[in-house]
Amino acid sequence: MLEYLGYLASIVVLISLIMSSAKKLRLVNLFGSTIFSIYGFLIGALPVGIMNASIAIINIYYLYKMYNTKDYFRTLAIDKQSEYLKYFLKFYETDINKYFPTANIDVDNSDINFYILRNVMPAGFFVGNREKDDILRIDFDYVVPTYRDFKMGRYIFEDKKTIFLDKGFNSLITFTDNEKHEKYLKKMGFFRFSDMDRDEKNCYKIDLKA
Repeated sequence: MLEYLGYLASIVVLISLIMSSAKKLRLVNLFGSTIFSIYGFLIGALPVGIMNASIAIINIYYLYKMYNTKDYFRTLAIDKQSEYLKYFLKFYETDINKYFPTANIDVDNSDINFYILRNVMPAGFFVGNREKDDILRIDFDYVVPTYRDFKMGRYIFEDKKTIFLDKGFNSLITFTDNEKHEKYLKKMGFFRFSDMDRDEKNCYKIDLKA
């Protein structure tokens, strides 16, 4: 049984190292290092037990900082023909194409576009176009993997929804067939919506005045 405990600890620590989110990495690694520490003490390997107990304490320290440090957000309009945007799209192209085809992004002719800054760092950006009347179609809503903890989504769709309301948009819709994206949308308050004028599958909508 002790040997199985060691295998379990090794697997959990290994899994933690493939997490793209720093917070998830710390959480999973905390679990793995805690098990490893217990395993080390149980088999009498004090160096293993002490080292992993120390790693667990370090993880707790950084998780405390992550949960208690205030993040600062703001939006910044995207300049037309932005060289930075071109670099951003190229750098994250593989990941972006899992959610949105980069070839379809037309920032210059969009109705709403902006970078999302998190602690001064451009961590994502948003592009939307009028679908009809007071409905904005989200063509692009991307956050870099490191910052996918839903905070930026809540900032845009809850704290800063006046960005859309001030331009006359009372509802937002988007289309996706990506399971992770659907989970994100539901977390942000979007619901499945049947648009009689379009036949795309998996249409999601949020009413900003609700």
